[in-house]
Amino acid sequence: MFKNIILSFLFITMFSFKVIAQQSSQKLTLPFSETYKANNFMFISGQIGIDENTGKLVGSSFEAEANQVMKNIATLLKKEGLNFSDLVSVTIYLKNMDNYQLTNGVYSAYFKDKFPTRVCVAVSDLPAQANIEITAIASLKTN
Repeated sequence: MFKNIILSFLFITMFSFKVIAQQSSQKLTLPFSETYKANNFMFISGQIGIDENTGKLVGSSFEAEANQVMKNIATLLKKEGLNFSDLVSVTIYLKNMDNYQLTNGVYSAYFKDKFPTRVCVAVSDLPAQANIEITAIASLKTN
């Protein structure tokens, strides 16, 4: 019995590593950079509400999905020692403009004093059946 448990554990572990490796290689084959620095700016590719821990779209509500998008942007900013006050321009893509006010509610909670410039447009579809996607440009801090 103990031998069967060990064999089952090894099989599950090997299968998990294979799935993780496939997910990692898929991530690497996408033809864009998550961020790109040039001329004292950091350009952030479109972020959707994918939870980094699960790899799945947060789907409990529109607000939860929008919050996850903002958390993803925060993570990318933090990697460069930046925060939301460093954003200078944001573009928001919504599958349904009925979510415009909900978007503003979630979005405004991440800013203190000033907002970056912004445009919000309706689109017919987004990757992974997302309802919202946000791309941004941040000003890099110079020493």
